Amino acid sequence: MVFSSVIFLAYFFPVVFTIYFLLPKIAKNGFLLIASILFYMWGAPKFIFAILGTTTLDFFLVNILHNSATEKKRKLFLVLSLCLNVGMLFYFKYCNFFIDNVNSILHNFTDKEIHWTKIILPIGISFYTFESLTYVIDVYRRVHKPLNNFFQYQLYIILFPKLIAGPIIRYHEISDQITGRLGKESVDDILTGFFRFVIGLSKKVLIANTMAGVADEIFKTDIVNLSTPYAWLGMLAYTFQIYFDFSGYSDMAIGMGKMLGFKFPENFNNPYTSGSITEFWRRWHISLGSWMKNYLYIPLGGNKVDSKKRLYFNLWLVFLLSGFWHGPAWTFIFWGVYHGILLILERIFLLKLYEKLGKIIPVLITFLLVAFSWVFFRADSFSFAFKFIVKLFTFNSNIVYIFLSNEFIFYFMLATIFSFLTLFKFGKKLQDKFYFTNYSNLGYTIGSVFAVCFFMICLASITSSTFNPFIYFRF
Repeated sequence: MVFSSVIFLAYFFPVVFTIYFLLPKIAKNGFLLIASILFYMWGAPKFIFAILGTTTLDFFLVNILHNSATEKKRKLFLVLSLCLNVGMLFYFKYCNFFIDNVNSILHNFTDKEIHWTKIILPIGISFYTFESLTYVIDVYRRVHKPLNNFFQYQLYIILFPKLIAGPIIRYHEISDQITGRLGKESVDDILTGFFRFVIGLSKKVLIANTMAGVADEIFKTDIVNLSTPYAWLGMLAYTFQIYFDFSGYSDMAIGMGKMLGFKFPENFNNPYTSGSITEFWRRWHISLGSWMKNYLYIPLGGNKVDSKKRLYFNLWLVFLLSGFWHGPAWTFIFWGVYHGILLILERIFLLKLYEKLGKIIPVLITFLLVAFSWVFFRADSFSFAFKFIVKLFTFNSNIVYIFLSNEFIFYFMLATIFSFLTLFKFGKKLQDKFYFTNYSNLGYTIGSVFAVCFFMICLASITSSTFNPFIYFRF
């Protein structure tokens, strides 16, 4: 079940939200846990046992770790928990990839292959695995104590607004809210949460879905017949699709969390206004970047290493692993390595060059570098991605006609405006007013009218079309 589906918008969340606020304080968390389990079971009923099983084992392993008297025992239970979580992730997400690559090698030398039953990927496994890892590692580091209440731990991991696609939330960021928010829910939080949810829903349904239709059409075109203008259009359409798709989903998660009394961290901060790849990764998928920094980059030595070679290797390795996290395919690995190399080049000389070019030119350069990388993220194969990149610069005269509706042109312009609006002071003020400012009574009234209208427009759009993809659903 995705947030932008009819079943979720018209039935699941309205029912859950209503019951939640009718229940007494003592029953709210238990009900949210049951609702989260049902939410997950709707899309993957068999895999609910995998997530409940691993979280149950983790709960007891982490508590034993915390109560262990010696460092040796603490490390033992840390390793056991890490093996459990990383092992589950590797088995479900990467076994198919490694077996397929081994078979490709075997085919070059023999007529044999490894017979393997294809494994289906559980929904959201990358996100809840990372949260489980943060929990055990932070307990080991003595950042926080483990939860004594088993059901509160389950709720932290399985809470449905963040379960499928994040934000990836460290336990200490939410620990005080699990019980501390109860009885403190306010009408202000409910309304501003609903406004944020509708903003995210509109970004996903109206902009991202419209971009997706054209991007899919262009990326499935025979590469031989693809013209340069359409290649650029396909790349830019997908560049806007993935941003408004994922940031919209994050907005919906943050909004729903706020309606239920939670305050989730921001996950996007206008990444396409970045003046460097370094800045881009401070603004894009912020919770993943924070996770990579705290649990990979800093343990490797971070910036406090003896040589620049080691520093550059650490950057490269972290982004290689980031690419691999996104998906078991060479295109994703290349995407991660590409960003790692750009970060190294910025450390060496590009950041100094950007300082001399003013404000706008580095933003345009960074945007194009990011857009090129999305070609590899979107392409089904390595060879297609490289051929697509070549098409961007061949200026061939082959024309494959793709009908561009007025709707697409309108939302493409809207996507461009919203992606770069905060480069200007009035745009930043406008965004802050919508996202972070306290509303007056008149503001709440106007906001509610607009939110309800856009909610109905999005619902009508979803019900009138079967096309409603979500990119990160497969990660």
